[in-house]
Amino acid sequence: MYKKNLPKFIVLIFIVLIITGCFSENNLIIYESHATKISYRITYGYQINCSGEGELTILYDCDTPEVLKGTTEIENILDKTYFSKTIATHNDIISWNITTTNCTNYKLGLTANIVAESSVISDLNGENALNIQQIKEIRPDLINKYCNLQANETITFINPTDLDIINLAYEQYEKANSDNALIVAKELFKWLKEKTIYTTHIDKNNVQTSSYTLEKCTGDCDDLSFLYISLCRAVKIPARFIRGFLVEDNNAIPHAWTEVYVGGGIGNNGWISVECAGTAKGDNKLQYELHQNFGIESANYLRLFIDDGSNESLIESFKGISYLADSTLDIDSPSSLIKVQNYMELESHELHVDKNNIRKYR
Repeated sequence: MYKKNLPKFIVLIFIVLIITGCFSENNLIIYESHATKISYRITYGYQINCSGEGELTILYDCDTPEVLKGTTEIENILDKTYFSKTIATHNDIISWNITTTNCTNYKLGLTANIVAESSVISDLNGENALNIQQIKEIRPDLINKYCNLQANETITFINPTDLDIINLAYEQYEKANSDNALIVAKELFKWLKEKTIYTTHIDKNNVQTSSYTLEKCTGDCDDLSFLYISLCRAVKIPARFIRGFLVEDNNAIPHAWTEVYVGGGIGNNGWISVECAGTAKGDNKLQYELHQNFGIESANYLRLFIDDGSNESLIESFKGISYLADSTLDIDSPSSLIKVQNYMELESHELHVDKNNIRKYR
């Protein structure tokens, strides 16, 4: 699901992450006005077409939608044989476990109405953020959950114990000349944006390990997010990944991004959003990346799955739909259902950044 429509994704992310800005006379950086509050109706899930005689079992966990700021309302669940459950600590799931000899066409998923607003941390200087030692002392639970490696049965994808990742992370830590978690996370973000390139990888069906992404300095949204998470965790800044959609103009593209914990009541209960795959262009690229991709979650982001730091969480995030079928059945490969309707821009604002790195929508 997360590797389809990548050319469209590249175009879409350029649109959403507004990439032009200018200096005004009073030393403000003002970025072009863009949608900061939107509403839409979204349907997502899978369809399986089946014919013949025999037994079929279908397994599918559908993540329910969330927004960082706004409202979500599930309007319809496409197949009424579902049950509800919670997985990976944070995630409410609509689940199907269907075993049948009545082979037909199945649509599994949901339709929801969304109102979403952009969320931004105003101060990029880390004045209210905790330092890393304070996080260790105050939130050891987060250190225990979100500073470890994560793997499936055979491959380690997030690896803060890799020596090259450790060495690089501590180089940037020293460069930051601060123990402030936000300042260090920002320095790691700057390295990521200066040294890596967003692109599809050679094996388009598999997510890269963080070690491989570091070696190649290229990857897609999953790969770059896993590398950034590994770098943060290596210096004991809790970090986690998020999967969802990037929604714009009646289009929704599967996407992944990250959150890092800096405490101090900043952002989402101390967590700030970081977009690892967005790419700015033109002069002052790094400045644009910091202002528009660090500590901001656009209204166009729809959350589906939030990592809880466990291997089980990682494995669950990779799952799509699966089935077992008798050889007598004729089954098409499952096709994803993603449809956005009634997309509306409710508010639009410019992002203003003053000389003290304080950001506001106006």
